Amino acid sequence: MSFSEIISLLSGIALFLFGMSLMSDVLNRISGNELEPKLYKLSGKPLKGLLLGTGVTAVIQSSSATSVIVIGFVNSGIMKLKQAIPVILGAIFGTSITGWLICLSYIEGSGGISEIFSTATITGVAAIIGILLRMTGKSKKYNHIGDIFLGLAILMFGMSLMSSAVVGLKDEIWFNDMLTSMSSPFFGILTGILISALLQSASAAVGVVQALSVTGAITFSSALPLFMGISIGAALPVLIASIGTGTNGKRTALSYLVACVIGVAVFACVFYTLDAIFHFNIMTQIMNPFSLALANTIFRLLMVCILFPLSDIIETLVTKIIPDKQKTKSDTVVLDDKFTNVPAIAIEQSRAAMRDMAKRTEEAVRISRTLFTNYTKEAYKRVCDLETDCDNYEDRIGSFLMKVSGHEMTEMQTRETSIFLHALSDIERISDHAAKVATCAKELYEKGLKFSDEANRELSVMGSALNEIIGITIHAFCTEDAEEAERIEPIEEVIDNLYDRMKRHHVERLRERSCGVVQSFIFNDLITAYERMADHCSNIAVALIEIYSGTYAVHEYLGQVKTRRTDHFEKYYDEYSARFSFGTHTVQEAKT
Repeated sequence: MSFSEIISLLSGIALFLFGMSLMSDVLNRISGNELEPKLYKLSGKPLKGLLLGTGVTAVIQSSSATSVIVIGFVNSGIMKLKQAIPVILGAIFGTSITGWLICLSYIEGSGGISEIFSTATITGVAAIIGILLRMTGKSKKYNHIGDIFLGLAILMFGMSLMSSAVVGLKDEIWFNDMLTSMSSPFFGILTGILISALLQSASAAVGVVQALSVTGAITFSSALPLFMGISIGAALPVLIASIGTGTNGKRTALSYLVACVIGVAVFACVFYTLDAIFHFNIMTQIMNPFSLALANTIFRLLMVCILFPLSDIIETLVTKIIPDKQKTKSDTVVLDDKFTNVPAIAIEQSRAAMRDMAKRTEEAVRISRTLFTNYTKEAYKRVCDLETDCDNYEDRIGSFLMKVSGHEMTEMQTRETSIFLHALSDIERISDHAAKVATCAKELYEKGLKFSDEANRELSVMGSALNEIIGITIHAFCTEDAEEAERIEPIEEVIDNLYDRMKRHHVERLRERSCGVVQSFIFNDLITAYERMADHCSNIAVALIEIYSGTYAVHEYLGQVKTRRTDHFEKYYDEYSARFSFGTHTVQEAKT
């Protein structure tokens, strides 16, 4: 090769990689808002995960990008390793779609329809459309579409440069000798690994092989080992992406490598054994870009068919290779800062973290109430630990969401981020009040004090109502149930009424001297904490209704509830008023 041909080849590779990267990034950005949450929510069943992994990778044109998304989900604790492996297998197959896209660069024609759909025509049209949308588009949507067309044009032009640069290699003896040596599976696989690892992309490595095929010197026997090696080498960027993640994140990345190694090993053993017996004629067939794309697709499909039933074995292997570290005291959900620039993933991580925080808050409230009848130091410490966890969660989620809000988001993502930030402080404040309740119980226990029978009876009623509203709030928040959230405001008003009556009754007991001064202060702090927790539940309910039912006018909603008192509100208010009353009937404890 001449010096100019070498420069042309390197320029073609650079343009090809840039064009593919531009397309992948933009497709990831505009489709990720829809695909990534679905990938998280719909990957519960192995077959569904496999199909989703294939579909997402076909759209965003990168198995590495899909795998990095999955690593983020697993590392954050919102997806299990068992769920992730089928998705990764789907990504391994889905990346073969790019080879067919590259085939557009090899459409030739000298006239008529063939000329219209030639590489030069498609490249020119894509470039014109892309630059027009990029320069004249008034919204980001049109700018993104323009970037996709520009990326396609750059990719195809880069492929044309590569093909033109290597066409003369067919007469080079050393090149033909090298390709002949690649017919050896071991050497071919090793070369494929090196090419894929160097280019950091399986699609790019396949594109290089397709470009070399224009020399007419690549046979099936030399292409197949290259494809096997390329599939293994593509694991390198996935492994790099797992640096800094936790144990499960590293296991997920390693599962990509383990799957490819097992798949290639099994496929190679079976194929070359059969070839030794039957001597396949296809081994000497001269390959072109189209037949290479077909061969790569079939190879990856067969490999995934081999690997899919072995998902559990892959999981066991990576678990043994990367054993569990010693468990820490606080097994909180992880928020990975690497994904703050991908709002769809970051919001799902935040949602999972807030659910965990909400469940810890519910546990803190439940334990704090039991301290009045069965006080133990261990239980008191547990409430304090849970409250500390919630404080840490608030700081971590708050700063995480602020970083996310600095990136481009959809209107719904912006609204969710804003509402999460508001609900976050309410959940944390409930845990603070639970700690206050625990402190009240501790003071009573340490001073050997008791409330009067009348005060205890009222506290039991109000505590039952509190259990009810906390249980409904946390369940509605974790299940995103806006309809259930509408039950919260009626019971919050019932608790407000109970609070007012208990304060009046408390003053009467003080006058009658049936309640001591110290108990009086503790009682007042206790019912205030109960009432404040109910207020925060009301705030969370409004946030839920605002996000999931499309009712965005918060003040209007609260105004309607409190002034108009709809039939829906009255129904639940009457139900809770009857259940949580200071009458002589038996108090019905709420289910928690």
